[in-house]
Amino acid sequence: MQQDTDRDFTYTGYNHQHLDAARRLRREMTPAEKQLWYQYCCKSKHRFYRQRAIGQFIVDFYCPSAKLVIELDGSQHYTKDGKEYDSIRTDILECYHLTVIRFSNDQVTKDFFATCAAINREIERKLSEG
Repeated sequence: MQQDTDRDFTYTGYNHQHLDAARRLRREMTPAEKQLWYQYCCKSKHRFYRQRAIGQFIVDFYCPSAKLVIELDGSQHYTKDGKEYDSIRTDILECYHLTVIRFSNDQVTKDFFATCAAINREIERKLSEG
C-alpha cells in the first residue's frame, strides 16, 4: 500500500471548503502574523496570500510564484503532538511541490528583519530553480 507522502500531487488552487474558516483566521491574526503581513507581505514585489486554504489545511502565508508556504508557530507547535502534526502537515504540503518554512512568533517579533531576509533568500532560491 502506498502512503500519501509517496504520491506526487499537483496543487491546483484554492480549497473553497475552507473559505469561512480562512476568512475568520484573516480577521483574527496573531500579532506576529499581522506584523509579517502588513510590514512585509503587503509590500513585497511577490504576491502573497494570507490564511490560504491548500488541500486540507489553511496555511498562514502562501507565495504562489515561489510555491512557498510560510508558517508562524506559537507555543502549541512546540509540544510533542504539535511537532508531530506539523511534520505530517509539512510532508503533505510538500507532496504538492510546495516548500514550507517555519518561524516562531518570537522570531518574527524579536528579529523581524532577519526573518524577512530569510524569506527573501528562500523566494530567490525557489525562483532561481525555475
